[in-house]
Amino acid sequence: MNALILVDIQNDFLPGGALAVPSGDQIIPVVNRLQPRFDLVVATQDWHPTNHGSFAANHPGRTPGEIITLAGLPQILWPTHCVQETAGAEFAPTLDRKTWDRVFVKGTDLNIDSYSGFFDNGHRKATGLAEYLQDRGVTQVYVAGLATDYCVKFTALDAVAQGFQTYLISDACRGVNLQPGDVDRAIDEMKQAGIHIIDSGKIPETAAPTP
Repeated sequence: MNALILVDIQNDFLPGGALAVPSGDQIIPVVNRLQPRFDLVVATQDWHPTNHGSFAANHPGRTPGEIITLAGLPQILWPTHCVQETAGAEFAPTLDRKTWDRVFVKGTDLNIDSYSGFFDNGHRKATGLAEYLQDRGVTQVYVAGLATDYCVKFTALDAVAQGFQTYLISDACRGVNLQPGDVDRAIDEMKQAGIHIIDSGKIPETAAPTP
């Protein structure tokens, strides 16, 4: 059984949003076209409290892009984004949600960030996504969304570490590239971890490909 994990396709990560991923909106038609091909579709949603520790605005004198220590971990400071109950945290309006089975929120603890859809950045708390997929007999997961070099990458890495055969749908993701080459390095890291990088055109209408 396979599952599609849609990572953080939210307004604040789209062009015009608080933390816009370049061309992030271009993945939406690809994602919409793919969803019916999967047995299960789940989504993750960044869902931060206003005073989240990853926001530069909550650290006087700091600016986005700086790195601090948060909960004992290195933390990139970001613009305020995906605040709970705001329009920026909502899913893209053109994103087809009819086939979704469940949404998993993350980043709710103000003291630690959560890039992955499975765990916070310190792997101290789980979202329940792994157990949800395992309970339904999922063995293969496909990851798409925003952004390739952060939340998508860490979701995929945790998926393969949890024992799922993991695929990254390359044309259904876009990256931030804070530093030039970040996306390419993220792709290499995922490959080294055993994640299969594929194009959406390689995904059959009803069945997962054999690597």
